[in-house]
Parts: sequence; C-alpha cells; structure tokens
Amino acid sequence: MAASFASQWDAPVRGLVVTRYEHGLKQGEDARGIKVIEAGHPSPDTASLDAGAKLLGLARSLDASETLFCLISGGGSALAAAPWPGLDFGRKRDTANFLLRAGADIRDINCVRKHLSGLKGGRLAVAAHPSPVRTLAISDVPGDNIADIASGPTLPDCTTQGDALGILERYAYPGIESLQTVLLNPAAETPKPNDPAFAGDYAELIATAATALDAAAAYLQERGYAVLYLGDDLDAEAEALGREHAELAKARVLARERLAILSGGETRVVLSKSGGRGGRNLEYLSGLALGLDAYPGISALAADTDGVDGHGDHAGGFVLPDLLERGASQGLSLAQCLEDHDSYRYFDAVDLLLRTGPTRTNVNDLRVILCEP
Repeated sequence: MAASFASQWDAPVRGLVVTRYEHGLKQGEDARGIKVIEAGHPSPDTASLDAGAKLLGLARSLDASETLFCLISGGGSALAAAPWPGLDFGRKRDTANFLLRAGADIRDINCVRKHLSGLKGGRLAVAAHPSPVRTLAISDVPGDNIADIASGPTLPDCTTQGDALGILERYAYPGIESLQTVLLNPAAETPKPNDPAFAGDYAELIATAATALDAAAAYLQERGYAVLYLGDDLDAEAEALGREHAELAKARVLARERLAILSGGETRVVLSKSGGRGGRNLEYLSGLALGLDAYPGISALAADTDGVDGHGDHAGGFVLPDLLERGASQGLSLAQCLEDHDSYRYFDAVDLLLRTGPTRTNVNDLRVILCEP
C-alpha cells in the first residue's frame, strides 16, 4: 500500500508504515519518503511499542499544510502498540492474548484493545487534529466495519468502556481488576462520532473479503463450476464449521453437482492446551477432513490471504480424498493432532500445506471446496 501510494502521489510525502517481520518492501520497490518498519504479529513486541510511539509522534508533527493519509490493513492492532498512560505493556498484551486463546470474536478483542490504548479507537486521528485525516483501508474483519480494522486508530469508536468490561467478564479474564484504573476512568473513554476531532475526515474501504471471493467465483465459473457462495463473514468455531461444510459437500456430490463452495471470514479456535502448532485454517480443514472421512470427489483449500495461518510458515493447506490414508501410512492420527492443536505436524507430514510466502495484503480467510460427482 505504501509503495503504491508513493508511486501515485505527485507531491512531497513523508511518513511511516509498520508491517510484520519479512513483509516489508521488496527489492527494487520504493516508498519515497515513507519509512517502512517491521514489528511483531500476531502478538505485539517492543518493536510494536516503538512503532506506536512513532506513529503518534508523526501525527502530532503535522503542520497546517499537511494531510495525514492512513493506509490500514488487518494486523495493525498488534503491529503498533501504545498502552494508555500508566498501563503496563505486558498486561495489555496478555489481555489480548488471553481473549485470542479463549476464542473471542475479533470485534470483541478489538473493543478491549481500543479501550486500553492511547493509539487505537480514533486516538491517532485526535493526535493529528486539526489536520485532516484520510483513511484507506483493506478489511480483514467479518462485516467490514471500517472502525474494527486494526482497532480503528483513525475512526471514532461506538463501543464503550462498559462494553469492554462486559467482554472481559464474559470470558472470565483473571486480571480484570488490574485494568479497572483505565476502564473505570471517564477520561480514558475513546472518542465518539460527535467529537470535533473527526470533522472533515474521510475514510474508505478499498478492498474486502468479497473482492477476493468474487474473483475466485469468476475464475471457477470460467472453468465450468457452479458456485455456492456461503458469505464473506463466517466466524464460527473452526473445527465445527469444517464438519458442517463436510456434510454440505457430501450432499452436493450425491446430487451430482459439479460445484465450488466458497466462503470467507475469520473462524475462531478455542485453545484447550498449548504446545501444538497450526492455525484456524488447518483446524477448519481438519474438521472438514474428519467429517468427509475420505469421501470421494471432494477436495478443498483454506488459507489466510496474508500468507500466514497462525504462527506458522504456511498460509493454510489442502484436503484431498486420500489425506487420512496418507497420514495413517505414517502412523499419524488427524483426530489426535487436532485435539492437541497440532494440525501443522499432520499437514506437513502428508505434504498438504500451502506456503505462499508474504502476500503483503490481508482480506481475511479464503475457503474453497470442490465437489466432483
């Protein structure tokens, strides 16, 4: 986004963009006066903390002749961190990580993040005021609410401190008392839509999950598949959704339909134990494969469009009818790997991981099931 902006902007430009490690500029690319730095994702680190301070410093440095353009994509919640004054960075990070492990909806996680941050929930735009802010965003959140992307650093926040406390209580977060100095402090409430700091600002979605799914649908239709589109905002538990889609696919094969089933969104994983390796797309595919139980004529792909599923070196993986047979020949049980949240080990062993490398964009997950009667 930074390189594209720099190539189109015909006036002087200065700025800063933060992305995840190894996702920066390619050799030969130029962002002109926009500095590109890298930081931690999906969990923030000290580089994220430094990035947050620099972004706020940049916003505060604008003069009357300058406009702040914000190029926002999924992942920004972790990549740039700035805890509310007095809040420990480790506590803020642990809170978000707890909610992630508990399987919380990304919108709930970002609500809490906004209310513990000095950067998110519109506070970056407030820092730039009175200079105008123009936000161009690529959505990775189900529903495409632009204020949820990267926890909305330049958009007013319609959620409240009470909402954030309610989410923490619902998931029984054990450190809730340590956050009450922020969440019960009226001065720490996020700026709302009627705040004059947002007057004259502009925000636009420039790509969403539907962008990718529409392209996939057109590609498949050209190759003779009918397309069943389940939506771009599916956010159920990953394994359960995979098993549900297995039943749907089997019924369509029985009906002798040559069909592609497409869906997007962000599934959830509830971690019951640690130590394994995988990601939500591999957990979805594991549920799908176990539900299919080697059913003939069905294959599938599930991947994160940014090229990284969870913490691994993979974007996702594939399911083929012989997947369970491949694993059994190596003494592996997919059901056991799934129970251990160690699906990466299984898909790696059967050579069905998808590795794309960094795509440097993010419109959430893409899932395709092909049914061949």
